[in-house]
Amino acid sequence: MSNHSLYPHLFRPLKLSGVEIRNRVLMGSMHTGLEEEKKGFERMARFYAERAAGEAGLIVTGGIAPNRAGWVAPFGARLASSREAKKHMPITQAVHAEGGHICMQILHTGRYAYHPFGVAPSKLRSPISPFTPSELSPRKIESTITDFVECASYAQDAGYDGVEIMGSEGYLINQFIATRTNKRADDWGGSYENRVRFPLEIIRQTRERLGPDPIIIYRLSMLDLVDNGSTWEEIVQLAKWVEEAGASVINTGIGWHETRIPTIATMVPRAEFTWVTKRMMGEVTIPLITTNRINNAVTAEKVLAEGCADMVSMARPFLADSHLVKKSRVGREAEVNTCIACNQSCLDHVFEHKVASCLVNPRACNETVYEEKMTETKKNIAVIGAGPSGMTCAITLAKRGHKVSLFEKNKEAGGQFLFASKIPGKEEFRETLRYYRTMLTLTGVEVHLNTAFDESKAAGFDEIILATGVKPRIPNIKGKERPNVFDYAQVLRGDAEVGENVAIIGAGGIGFDMAAFLGHPAMNQEEFEQFWGLTRDKESRGGLSENKSVHATRTLNLLKRSSGKAGKDLGKTTGWIHRETLKKLGVHQFSDLEYQHIDDEGLHIIQHGEPKTLKVDTVVLCAGQESVRGLEATLKEKGITAHIIGGALNASGIDAARAIREGYELGLKI
Repeated sequence: MSNHSLYPHLFRPLKLSGVEIRNRVLMGSMHTGLEEEKKGFERMARFYAERAAGEAGLIVTGGIAPNRAGWVAPFGARLASSREAKKHMPITQAVHAEGGHICMQILHTGRYAYHPFGVAPSKLRSPISPFTPSELSPRKIESTITDFVECASYAQDAGYDGVEIMGSEGYLINQFIATRTNKRADDWGGSYENRVRFPLEIIRQTRERLGPDPIIIYRLSMLDLVDNGSTWEEIVQLAKWVEEAGASVINTGIGWHETRIPTIATMVPRAEFTWVTKRMMGEVTIPLITTNRINNAVTAEKVLAEGCADMVSMARPFLADSHLVKKSRVGREAEVNTCIACNQSCLDHVFEHKVASCLVNPRACNETVYEEKMTETKKNIAVIGAGPSGMTCAITLAKRGHKVSLFEKNKEAGGQFLFASKIPGKEEFRETLRYYRTMLTLTGVEVHLNTAFDESKAAGFDEIILATGVKPRIPNIKGKERPNVFDYAQVLRGDAEVGENVAIIGAGGIGFDMAAFLGHPAMNQEEFEQFWGLTRDKESRGGLSENKSVHATRTLNLLKRSSGKAGKDLGKTTGWIHRETLKKLGVHQFSDLEYQHIDDEGLHIIQHGEPKTLKVDTVVLCAGQESVRGLEATLKEKGITAHIIGGALNASGIDAARAIREGYELGLKI
């Protein structure tokens, strides 16, 4: 069965230089951390091969440095010799064996380097690196261009179908182009023509070295989203010169790493930035690729049908599901495990110098670690709790051949994901719930909703797994039983009447989510752009405008007992977004305090030794979670030992990534 009729644009072949690509889907570049791991190239070969088997049209690797100065971090991935090229050969061979094509991205970090050997067009430290770069001399600029060309040549020797030259996201090439980072007064600075000499020389010399057939992708920053970025007129001119220099295709880059506007996180509307690429269509004759927050075939087809681009790039969606393209082509869209753009196990891991994976798919980047083998001994297994951990475990066990019964005391499966999906900007969690429900049916798991499990039901099961999850932790505050005091679950279920003046007790992830839930509704594209200060005005340098004045729909007070700023433990790559959102909404934040009591006047606290009364009409408890564990002891009294996973095992610091991973690992083990 083929779904070509539903996706007539998506599944058309496309010729790039001398290479014919089977469809219009690019698996965009992602640094996985495997590049620096022991046996990392073996693991990368398996990782990319599975995506090629899943019918990604063209794959681009994570960034590989052309020299030591371009490293992301000390001893980072580099290609500068024949010996290093040989290490890449298993990757290209594995992808080609699955009928795919793959390009290697050449990335020089410039002032983003997280090491003391960094270089840049000017001696200016970036806000995201502790190291100040050295200014490149004219001779060093020429040698760096040569290093790019040599790197591309070695990539060709390694069997890659071409290269992507990373010219966006604020890396070295982008740093030459923008006056923000290029303060030079020589032939490599000053006028726009001088500032773009660096990328154009790299492209021109690379094409001369590689010949006419290999693919050369140039990643062009079409929207810098920083002060003193490029104007649209300059970007169009550069695109035309890039084509003349010999690029096969132009990929869209959005924002720098120091940008303070979300570009790929889950609160960004789907396909938010495709209008940028569409505006470039017709300005050049080579194909254009659009990107950012395109996470399924339906969205991709719509983007292509509307003439926004010639190809679409999806990166993290291939972490969530290696076969998303093939599943869509053969009419199995409901089985696609959709990327929710949470960043928790991918980008956060990479920026913490860990191997990337995926919250909804822990097997990503671990294909040689987790082997999904059919069981030799079929068992009858009960899984108690249909949250993310329990559903993952049940599906994994059933796929391996076990008979699985899933028990859920509530009327709906989903657990904490049901709450998460109600937070503005986290609607993508509904896709994971759809995937779970589909897979429970397809794998034959017997689902028992509205069914509490007790020891009387244990007979006949070979294994029992407790995934009973967590419940809100109720702090010991006098007055907590008052009718205007609610826990976060009551509010998100719709069982609470919340007033106009609210105190939120707890400033962790739950407290931040609650403030967003009570503070503003979900935003469409126009509202998102106004909220974050993004403009489509062609004359704007960098695409920035004045932020629209925004106020929360309620008066919100976020309280934290300990000292320090709220939200410091939020995700490394998304925490700033949540903190900035609350700032824009005017949420009042209190820290370093003691809770006294709640009465008709409001919430009484002591802060820095001074008594205060917050005159609120509602108090919402977001002070953490605790495990639901009562069933374990009951079963133990009957001599029944159960496996415990997820929040039921340990509620301290529990997140969905850990819960899902524990469910998956146990599902493979039994």
